[in-house]
Amino acid sequence: MERTPIIRVKNLYKIYRVGETKVRALNGVDFTLYKGEFCAIVGTSGSGKSTLLNMLAGLEKPTKGEIEIAGKHIEHLTEKELVTFRRQRIGFIFQSYNLLNTMNAVENVALPLSFRGMSRKKRLIRAKRYMELVGVGGQAYHMPNQMSGGQQQRVGIARALAVDPQIIFADEPTGNLDSRTTMEVLKLMQQIVREQQQTLVMVTHDNNLASYADRRIRIIDGKIVSIEEGARKIEEDGPAT
Repeated sequence: MERTPIIRVKNLYKIYRVGETKVRALNGVDFTLYKGEFCAIVGTSGSGKSTLLNMLAGLEKPTKGEIEIAGKHIEHLTEKELVTFRRQRIGFIFQSYNLLNTMNAVENVALPLSFRGMSRKKRLIRAKRYMELVGVGGQAYHMPNQMSGGQQQRVGIARALAVDPQIIFADEPTGNLDSRTTMEVLKLMQQIVREQQQTLVMVTHDNNLASYADRRIRIIDGKIVSIEEGARKIEEDGPAT
């Protein structure tokens, strides 16, 4: 089956100056990701993985190189164009959930849709649908502080999905969850990629978590050291040992 490339990265560099020293956060990175793929970018703290994620999301500019997303070169876009690009094509899942404590769960999920000029009624209907999809439909009117970490992260996933993104970026998405909840969230993310044919890029330092992705890009000192294929299946009865 012909796979559709969704992200192409070519000869990517990010060099920071620290005093007289040049720090190469990314040192010549190349890869292609495909539509409907769950990919993990794996590395220890300081390896360059978060810098790479920020550049793929258009949050940081590369020093050199190309980033093509859904056929569009984003390294040349202005800040205003990047904001529009992110709103139209990208969903984010954060480690700290990033829910607004002044809004209930369904309002949090609906929030990104307000930037698209969608009416409040339509936003809330859509937000509820995605909350049902990720298994927290019953918490729609709960405030974030009334929910467990796992429930909050599911709300975060619903918020990322509600904008119908082509690509979802997840930065250490299970970092604050216990092992059983981590597996539930991972399973949910695997399932979403399969069913919605969306591309999910997860940054993690955890090799075990990464093993559930279709592909793993391992990064050390700003360079890709290996790309591995094949995902572990998540067992129905909870965490694999």
